Amino acid sequence: MREEDILTAARALHEAQRVVVFTGAGISTESGIPDFRSPGGIWSRYNQDDLTYQKFRSHEKYRKLYWEYDRARYPAMRDAEPNAAHRAVVEIEKTGKLAALITQNIDGLHQKAGSSREKTFELHGTVKEVTCLDCHRRWDRDEITGKMEAERIEVPYCEHCGGPLKCATIAFGQTLPAEVLEQSFLHARNCDLFLIIGSSLVVQPASMLPIEAKRSGARLILINLSETPYDRLMDVILHGLAGPTTEAVMQEFRKLEQCQAGVVPAE
Repeated sequence: MREEDILTAARALHEAQRVVVFTGAGISTESGIPDFRSPGGIWSRYNQDDLTYQKFRSHEKYRKLYWEYDRARYPAMRDAEPNAAHRAVVEIEKTGKLAALITQNIDGLHQKAGSSREKTFELHGTVKEVTCLDCHRRWDRDEITGKMEAERIEVPYCEHCGGPLKCATIAFGQTLPAEVLEQSFLHARNCDLFLIIGSSLVVQPASMLPIEAKRSGARLILINLSETPYDRLMDVILHGLAGPTTEAVMQEFRKLEQCQAGVVPAE
C-alpha cells in the first residue's frame, strides 16, 4: 500500500459531493466477529440445504434447526464493537458528503457506531431484529430470544397472527428486499465516489453496484485485503486491513478539509 495511493484516495474523498460507501464482511472481522464459514466454524456443523428459506417455511423441524444455528451465531455479533472503519463511515456522514451506506453485513455494527438508519441500506437484513413471515411485524432481537430462553421455546411464533418468526436476515433462497436493492442501485448511479470497504465483490447482485457507479462516472476506491474480480475498474486500490487503512485515508482527508476551512493542522 503506497502513501501516494492513500493521498489519492483522500483527495478523491475531499473532492466528492455524493459518496456511497459499500461494506462487506472484511470490515467486521476486525471487530472480533468470527468467520462462521471457516473450517470448524458454526456453519460447518450444519447442512446448508437444511437452512434455506424454503425449508424453513416447509416444516417445524427445519425452523427448529434454523433457530439453533441462529442462536449459536448471534452472541458474537451482539457483543462486537465497531472499529475504526465503521467510525470513519460515520465521520464521512457528518461531513454531509454521504449519500448512502450500503452493506452486505447483518451485524448492525454500522448503527452501533452511529450511522443513521435513513442512510443505511442493509442488503442482507439484520440480525438485530426478528420478523413475522406472515404479517411482517418486527421485534427487537433480544426481546424474542430472551423470551425463548425464559420459556424454553425452540421455535417462536407471532403472537398476533401465529406466523413463524425468523431473524430479519436474508436466508439462502430468500429474495433480497426489493426496495433496499432498488434504492442501492439508484444511489450507485447517482454518486460521484463509490468507496468499497472489506468486500471481495463476488456476491450477486451486490457486486454489480460498483459497475453501475463506474458507468455513471463515479470514481471507485477499494479497501480490501485481497484482489477482487473488478480490480481493473478501480481508480484506487488499497490492500490492507479495513480499520488501519481507512483511518490512514481519513487522516489525510482531515488535513485537506482543514486546509480548505483555513485551519492549520496541529503538528
